[in-house]
Amino acid sequence: MRRICAVNRYVRPVSGTLLRRLALASIIANVGIVVTGGAVRLTASGLGCPTWPRCTDASYVATSEMGLHGAVEFGNRMLTFAVGLIALATVLAVLAHRPRRPGLLALAVAVFLGIPAQAVIGGITVLTNLNPWVVGLHFLASMAVIAAAYALWRRIGEPDGPTVAVVPAPLRTLTRVTTGVAVAVLVVGTWVTGSGPHAGDQGAARNGLDPESISQVHADSVFLLLGLSVALIFAFRAVGARRATRAAVVLLVVELGQGLIGFVQYFTHVPAILVGAHMLGSCLVLLAALAVQWSTRERHPLTPAPQAGTPAEAEAVPATA
Repeated sequence: MRRICAVNRYVRPVSGTLLRRLALASIIANVGIVVTGGAVRLTASGLGCPTWPRCTDASYVATSEMGLHGAVEFGNRMLTFAVGLIALATVLAVLAHRPRRPGLLALAVAVFLGIPAQAVIGGITVLTNLNPWVVGLHFLASMAVIAAAYALWRRIGEPDGPTVAVVPAPLRTLTRVTTGVAVAVLVVGTWVTGSGPHAGDQGAARNGLDPESISQVHADSVFLLLGLSVALIFAFRAVGARRATRAAVVLLVVELGQGLIGFVQYFTHVPAILVGAHMLGSCLVLLAALAVQWSTRERHPLTPAPQAGTPAEAEAVPATA
């Protein structure tokens, strides 16, 4: 304990601006690794390194004999370390920030621990020969890490006072429902991907679902999400919640763009480039939905407690004869 205190004396405090930039970098890095992970699958490089945690039974790194597929898969594995270093730097920055702020460390640690957990799931996808259900779980784990990184970024920019709702309770419930439907759209999207082409390797199995039927379920859930988003816009406008209205408009625009990409890729037989754009769009939909969630509440600054002898305390003491 004494050693920790001694080290803290020589740790230079980290500014809130730097802390927020690190949290934003963590969001961008985790979105980036989703896109690069999609590139691995779309180039059929999912088994470029045929085992895990080694790349081959005899080597931790890709060799020249493994060609492009080995380089792509191994390169994506190396990006995990870069994302992890950003998350670790964020944890250290939270520890060095003064004054200590409640909630930040738990979120930063959650992001940091989520990255190796996501990497382990990625390893399981390799060991199971790209089982489509495990591949989908790998994607959803990345979404969870992105959500935690976004929560950390927003929390850093807030004061430390109590949370206050800025819209009526029914609208907050409607917002939660919309966010839940957005998550459901992402989940069903992994089922669609697991039923179609771009398995990540020519020998990888598919999940056995009928592509047309599950695509229709996915489309129906998207239409439900669009309807809820439009309802949020009008409801927020009705109560004068301008910030929430803007967030809901952004969500709707992102959904429309994502939906357009989805329909085009379906009717053009799922070209790889559009699948990659659709994966990026999935991250943006999640972030936009979370932004709407945050727009329905705000935190007020902490009010200092009255000190002894202040007028407020004097008024609280009853007068005596």
